[in-house]
Amino acid sequence: MAVRFLFARTLCLALVLGTSGLAPALAQQVEPPGKQKKLPEAPAKLPKVDRTKNLEFLFGALKAAPDEASAKHVEARIWAIWLQTPSDTASLLMSRAKTAVDAKKIDVAIKLLDSVIKLRPDYIEAWNRRATLHYMQNDYGRSLADIQQVLIREPRHFGALAGLGMIMQEVGDEKRALEAYRKALAVNPHLEKIPDQVKALTEKVEGRDI
Repeated sequence: MAVRFLFARTLCLALVLGTSGLAPALAQQVEPPGKQKKLPEAPAKLPKVDRTKNLEFLFGALKAAPDEASAKHVEARIWAIWLQTPSDTASLLMSRAKTAVDAKKIDVAIKLLDSVIKLRPDYIEAWNRRATLHYMQNDYGRSLADIQQVLIREPRHFGALAGLGMIMQEVGDEKRALEAYRKALAVNPHLEKIPDQVKALTEKVEGRDI
């Protein structure tokens, strides 16, 4: 019975990945270490920003940041723009979803995010947070589907790209994990831990040091 469930789960993941052009080699399902997991997300403290702030300018500043402190400041401003809710209703639902997560009611939080996405499918952070919750539940198929929606709307979303790399790495597709990590670093060269992952995966995938 357990074997049948694992096969069904793996097959479901393969179908989702296949439809998005991301099908990995899934010889076996790799269970991630630890139960409380999160994809890369916004820092706890964010600056107040103008809704009309030019993301193009901020992404350029992020790449050109001379040091870690400067990069973190720009990164926080980008997150602040992504997190701005498009309506009072969406804001209320997002707040309730956070409360549900804090209470460890993940299924309730997902349903609330479902409502936000149905109401405002253009709101990137609702997709991103739901991807995180699916990932925490080891539901990689749904997490990847939501990450894909984030990247359709914002291809420079370094959090989603890094999250994609994490999932690909955990299911054993190191080549696509490396590709995702490299794309994330191309947008945000100052991501923590990702350069180490790129170095290790490059040696494994390409058989040489970078």
